[in-house]
Amino acid sequence: MHLRLIAVGNKMPDWIDQGYHEYAKRLAAGYQLSLIEIPPEKRTKQTDIARALVKEGEKMLAASMPGNFVIALDVKGQVWSTEKLAENMQVWHRENRTVDFFVGGPEGLAEACLQKAQIKLSLSALTLPHLLVRVIVAEQLYRGYSILQNHPYHRP
Repeated sequence: MHLRLIAVGNKMPDWIDQGYHEYAKRLAAGYQLSLIEIPPEKRTKQTDIARALVKEGEKMLAASMPGNFVIALDVKGQVWSTEKLAENMQVWHRENRTVDFFVGGPEGLAEACLQKAQIKLSLSALTLPHLLVRVIVAEQLYRGYSILQNHPYHRP
């Protein structure tokens, strides 16, 4: 199974890159996590934010291959427990799915990305910085994997 984090943003602080890569490299046994960074549109005082969001969305959609299962991270989405994530990971693994997680930039995701998603998932009712979301998603995927492997990392 291939898990892909398609995220708006590049040139992340070292601690974000280190956090993401630490959890991504812990996955094994048929679980692979990769990161596809979508360069954000330039923002100035004169930037049309709606237009920038649409352009970022177009790039995200172009990075997602037809047939991939798409999950959009959105504050208004469903809330899953880690155990529910692990259950879904088991199904995706059994079906040999490629799962794309869409992570928007500072203004969130383009409407087209939300519409493409089979699932809209919320990590929290809190507003989280978009750059931190990539670390949280990588950690939760590793935690779900550890549940499936009966590894002691997850302690409910």
